[in-house]
Amino acid sequence: MADVTSKPGNPLLSTMDGITTASAKSKSVKPSSSGRRLTKAICITVGIVLLVVVVVMVILGFTVFKAKDPVITVGSVSLKDLDFSLTPLNINASLDVNVSVRNPNRVGFRYNNASALLNYDGGLVGEAPIPAGRIGARKTTGMNIVISLMADRLLLNPQLYSDVLSGSLPLSTYTRISGKVSVLFVKIKVVSTSTCNMTVDVKNGTLKDTVCQYKTKLATPVTRVRNYSQISNIDYLTDKFVCMGLIMT
Repeated sequence: MADVTSKPGNPLLSTMDGITTASAKSKSVKPSSSGRRLTKAICITVGIVLLVVVVVMVILGFTVFKAKDPVITVGSVSLKDLDFSLTPLNINASLDVNVSVRNPNRVGFRYNNASALLNYDGGLVGEAPIPAGRIGARKTTGMNIVISLMADRLLLNPQLYSDVLSGSLPLSTYTRISGKVSVLFVKIKVVSTSTCNMTVDVKNGTLKDTVCQYKTKLATPVTRVRNYSQISNIDYLTDKFVCMGLIMT
């Protein structure tokens, strides 16, 4: 058999030389640095934009959208349908309480189901439900609450007879409304209460010496994570470390 490499102009030899030369050139070519610079610039830009957004959100959260206490106010308390007798001792009545709740926040306030309580001598003698609802931003909602007296509980108190004979029956109402205010991605629990002390004039069937006290407080904020858990944590961390590596190199 003839030696293929000894003959000049052999097409097979030329083809093999071309393949070897192309392979050597491909190994000697270095990756372009322009692509890395572009990726680094994109990562830096995205990082700066995210930092600015976070700073702006924090500033808004502590200034414009700062959570404020909803204010609950008792407008009036009136006695209705008072009926009592001494022999036998019996008493029936209901209280008509007008309550207003003002939301000073720039976002809506959602409150849960609540109750207005009527107390006598430290014991519960009346209750009225307050259904859950929502108060718009910087709005005031009025509530008309009718608390019926639980005569059976009231008659079990041994202090009742002496108070009726004296002509003055001390009562107190307690209203507590709790809910949440969403500020950006944070939910803040808000509790507002009102306590009114009053005296029922048994002879005239009217209320006197009504004094109300109000209290509101903000609870510990709870971070709200919505649907961000649907994003792959592995992809997020991978992209983050790739950008960090490009910035550091």
